[in-house]
Amino acid sequence: MLTRRAYRVALGVVVLFSVLTLSFGLVTADRTTDFDDTDADADTQSVPPRDGITVIATDSNTWLGSADEGPRSNAELVAFAADGSTLYYNDTHTRYWDVDPVEGTNATVEYLYADHLSAEECNSETVCTRNGIERVNLTTGTVTDVYSRVTPGKHSTRWHDGDRLSDTRYVVADIAKDRVFVVNTSTELVEWSWDAQSEYPRSSGGPYPSDWTHVNDVEVVRDGQFMVSLRNQDQVVFLDRETGLVENWTLGSDGDHDTIYEQHNPDYIPAENGGPAVLVADSENNRVVEYQRTDDGNWTESWRYSDARAQWPRDADRLPNGNTLITDSNGNRVFEVNAQGEVVWSVDVAFPYEAERLGTGDESSGGQSMQALGGESSTGGDGTEQTPGTGGDAGTNGSTASDDGLLGSLWLTAKGLLPGRVLNAVMYVKPLWMGPLEVFAALAGVASLLVWTALELRWTPYSVSVHQPLELERD
Repeated sequence: MLTRRAYRVALGVVVLFSVLTLSFGLVTADRTTDFDDTDADADTQSVPPRDGITVIATDSNTWLGSADEGPRSNAELVAFAADGSTLYYNDTHTRYWDVDPVEGTNATVEYLYADHLSAEECNSETVCTRNGIERVNLTTGTVTDVYSRVTPGKHSTRWHDGDRLSDTRYVVADIAKDRVFVVNTSTELVEWSWDAQSEYPRSSGGPYPSDWTHVNDVEVVRDGQFMVSLRNQDQVVFLDRETGLVENWTLGSDGDHDTIYEQHNPDYIPAENGGPAVLVADSENNRVVEYQRTDDGNWTESWRYSDARAQWPRDADRLPNGNTLITDSNGNRVFEVNAQGEVVWSVDVAFPYEAERLGTGDESSGGQSMQALGGESSTGGDGTEQTPGTGGDAGTNGSTASDDGLLGSLWLTAKGLLPGRVLNAVMYVKPLWMGPLEVFAALAGVASLLVWTALELRWTPYSVSVHQPLELERD
């Protein structure tokens, strides 16, 4: 039987391991990126080459710890040329979201952004957010304003996605007002909108009105129809501009977390490419999953991908070559897997939101369904590249979950024990210099201190007694 001293020594060793691991991680972490060094001759961090330009929008990238912004405070829009060099870099906005290629160009994109404004800038007593759409030529750096609006507050008032319909019309997924709307960017008038309250009770989804639907994606799928992601309802729905919600086409249902769980950026694969199918970043389930529509009008899972490092993915595009480009937000990487689930390209990026491979169409519209490709689902891999020399390291901090050996085993165990939503919440609020090893060390240290405290209280020779005051008899 272990003695009290043995318990104290064992717990002390765990706490010491935790402190040393966290200290080493903090001291050795690289908290900055050098994406903005666009000099091709400069000694920049290596990004593996890949066919075409890869554009990545990040939600945020550094730990500043300010009271106003919290742990994450600035974001990046970065484009890598085919040879791996940095073609374009911008970090002027608070958040970057959806990125789409501009049709008829080789290196021009449009993107959505959000800027958090102070109460003074808002001419208000509270903060607000400027949501906007801009266009940038990646080779010249010329930025053009397309459309913007200010919404009250932040966090749940930002627009995450929009698609161009014509030279003067844009469709936007409006989180702030739980709607999808079409705006004429020349007149700045809203010409059509769909309000989620027309189909959904306020008791569904998230808390109303603070973050009810969190409608985070809209995509043009057919003439007059849109595919829309209602994140907090765990549903991907189809809308017709004339009739509203398209019956019997909805993927998922409120609270059915086995199908999709607070998803992001679903992509529609049409019949001519082996669909109808929907490829979706199943965020809270820490996977990418594809559903094929069957002849009887149901959605059937046809492919999934996950690995040890995958943590809150928020975008997945099927490329024309059959590979899938995945944006893994809490995994701090953008990577490409083939139809057999092998990682063939990867670059480490701090907290990315979405990625686009230019030359493959909007959201890689030329990609085929996995059913047509005959691909295989892959789960439980370590997330490392299968081909030598393709690993990138550009802007990540802390260790990765793809490390072999004890760390990988411990991380898989932790992921299996904790619900995905809980683990993702921890990964979201932690400093970016903390990788899986540092997170595990912190959890182990806190648990050890709690156990140690409980044991010391149990072993203490002193007791505390509470004397009740005498009660006088009343007449």
